[in-house]
Formats: sequence, C-alpha cells, structure tokens
Amino acid sequence: MNTRTATLACLILAALAAPALAQDASGTLKKIKDNGSITLGIRESSYPLSYLDDKQQPVGYHIDVCNRIVDAIKTRLKLPALKVQHQAVTSQNRIPLVTNGTVDLECGSTTNNEARQKQVAFAPTTFVTNVRMAVKKASGIKSLDQLAGKPVATTSGTTSVQLVRAHEKGKGIDFKEVYGKDHADAFLMLETDRAVAFVLDDNLLAGLIVSSKSPADYAIVGEVLNIEPIAIMLRRDDPAFKKLVNEAVIGLMKSGELDKLYTRWFLSPIPPKNVSMNFPMSEALKHLIKAPNDAPAESFNKK
Repeated sequence: MNTRTATLACLILAALAAPALAQDASGTLKKIKDNGSITLGIRESSYPLSYLDDKQQPVGYHIDVCNRIVDAIKTRLKLPALKVQHQAVTSQNRIPLVTNGTVDLECGSTTNNEARQKQVAFAPTTFVTNVRMAVKKASGIKSLDQLAGKPVATTSGTTSVQLVRAHEKGKGIDFKEVYGKDHADAFLMLETDRAVAFVLDDNLLAGLIVSSKSPADYAIVGEVLNIEPIAIMLRRDDPAFKKLVNEAVIGLMKSGELDKLYTRWFLSPIPPKNVSMNFPMSEALKHLIKAPNDAPAESFNKK
C-alpha cells in the first residue's frame, strides 16, 4: 500500500468512525462523562426489586441490574472511578425526574406501557408481574366482587385502581379508594385496617408481606388484573445510551447472570429479615430471557 492509498484509507476509516464518536459524545453518555457521575433512581420499598436495607442502603434485584449497566458505562467511557449517586423516586415523580435529567437510570418497579413509552424509554424487560390484591386472611375476601362499600388501598401514581374498575368483576362495584404515598404507606393502611385490600404487583405485595410483622396474616388473592412487564427506565431519543443499556441487559441474560440475580433476590433469604420470598420465575420471564424485548404491557394483555 503506497502513502497516498494509506492516507485515503485512514480518512475513510475516520469518516466511518465519526458518527459513532459523535453519538457517544451526546445525550446521557456525554452528561455522565462531563459530570464524572451517574444518578440512579431508586425506590425505598419496592421489595425485592429496589428498597432500602437496615442500613438505609439501596439493594435489590433491579439495583443489581443497574449496577451491571453502570459497569458497562464505566468500560465504554473509560471511567473506572465513575461516581454513582442515588436519588429516591416515587410512583408520582419517577417519570419527570428521568425526563428532566435528574435521574439517568430508574432502577425500580416501573411498568413499561404504551403511554409511558411516549415519555421515556425502557431497557429489555427483566421482570414480569401480575397485578392482584393483598388482604388479611381473616377478612375472607378472595375476589373483587367482595370489595363493595369497602376501602381499597393503592399507591399514588400507579394504575391499580383503574385496573380494578376496568376488570369485569370490578365494574360497577362501589369501593372507596385510599392512597398511600408509597408502597410501604399503602401496606400500612392494610396492616392497620384502614383498608381491606391493597392492589399492586404481586411480587411487590409478596415482598411487603414477607417483610411485615406478621406475614402469616396475609394472602395474595383475587383475579389477575393485568400482566405487566417491569424494566429499567431511561430517557427517550437517546440511541447511543439505549444501545449500551440494551447490550448490558441482554448480556446478563445470555450469560446466565440474570438467572443468578433472580435466584438471589426471589428464591433466597434477603435483608433485612433474611427470609425468602419463594417466588419462582414466571414462564413469561423465562421466555423473555431467551428472546429479549422492550414490548409494552399492552402486548401481554391482548384479548
């Protein structure tokens, strides 16, 4: 290869590489690199996906998934000392805090649905839940049609009450809605008999029950109101960051690491009480690990 040919080849390679470099230098990756830090949105009582342990440190299945994504970001940006900050979020403020740039990755218990996809993006689904209700066994409640005239708790900012009213057995039932500021607060309403039922994702209900003062007093009952894919949330219209996040999550799935994380948080003793949820992986999640995607909840609930 002569000098002229070599120079031309270098120019072509540089031109091909330029779009990728420019892409990496924009959006969330640029923000993270410029700041030398990344901010993870965490939940304080979304057991066992994202919650605070007895030392008030964020732990959980999705915290571990986000930490693996952070490792991939450190490698990509060549920032081994990248600072990781945590920002508590709620069902009400989680989307605004992602869209306004306060939070870079939301590592909680957020359902991926069509409405939210208009505001934010999601990583490939890493958990699938069924929306049901928790009750005290002594109440005898086992179905939605037993809620007439009774207070039903849910967490502000979730879609649980709408799902109850949309269900065939929930239509026309006059129940009183009571709201907790977060999942722990809503469960406290059930615990103190200010509500007869608490409607939420079944895995979160199971985590709250196993962490309660008297786990044997509660049961998860009733009709499945919705099947919901849960995933890590990030900003929309940021293809370079979305690609990196997708690759990191799919890598966990292909390597078997996600299965190990699931076993750690759903099938093994977890803090703070060191008891197991005994919550086997659903067939839906097993399928998604083999064929990863970020499809919204609507695709899981087609009639």
